[in-house]
Amino acid sequence: MFDFFKKKPKGVPQLFFHTDMHCHLAPGIDDGQRDAVSAADLVGHEKQWGVRKIFCTPHITQDTFENQPEDIVGAFSALAAAVAEAGIDIELDYSAEHRLDGFFLSQLESGAIRPLPNNYLLVENSYVQEAWNIDQTLFELKLKGFKPVLAHPERYSYYFGKRQRYMQLHGSGTLFQVNLLSLAGYYGKDVKHAAESLVEMGLVDFVGTDMHNHRHCEAIEKYMGTRDYRRHAEALAGRIMNDTAFVV
Repeated sequence: MFDFFKKKPKGVPQLFFHTDMHCHLAPGIDDGQRDAVSAADLVGHEKQWGVRKIFCTPHITQDTFENQPEDIVGAFSALAAAVAEAGIDIELDYSAEHRLDGFFLSQLESGAIRPLPNNYLLVENSYVQEAWNIDQTLFELKLKGFKPVLAHPERYSYYFGKRQRYMQLHGSGTLFQVNLLSLAGYYGKDVKHAAESLVEMGLVDFVGTDMHNHRHCEAIEKYMGTRDYRRHAEALAGRIMNDTAFVV
């Protein structure tokens, strides 16, 4: 039986925000959780950490996860049913993590995009190279009334050491979301250093778990008991927009 049925242990570390706006818990449609019961277990862990609202943001990427609105609705409904069956009292909603590629542009043109509340839109680059038309695409998104949020900019190795590029993107009105796992060092020292640099530069607007699986969950829980976590939480608490941006 999954451990969210147990009483919350005393001294469980709490997150410094209450809204997770980036995770992959809608089951069976991307590289996140495969089934609804396992995904509900991870929701239970987030509940223990003090999270009150979770936005599921499955990948939408060309050729890999070309999820249509009905795919996401079906997966989200399965998760919501499993969470209700488990008796976990938490608010759930959904959007997506949109790769800036040709499929995204076609979805945008057809009106198949469901942003986060207040028109925040989670977007990502390829890990191989920056989207060739990223500046123009982000500009056009803003013209259409969207507020683009670049997912985990600290994970794109082609930005490492390029403070000016970070500042250029952020200064043009693109918001930045950093992963807890990056700050935890889960992806290695270089990514952790990039994430901490963005914190020091004052360029972090959102923090997300980007949780896909139980390995991620265990890494986050371990990190939450460290000095690094307390240092990062102190630097970011009150500065990020997780708990204010999506209020309607």
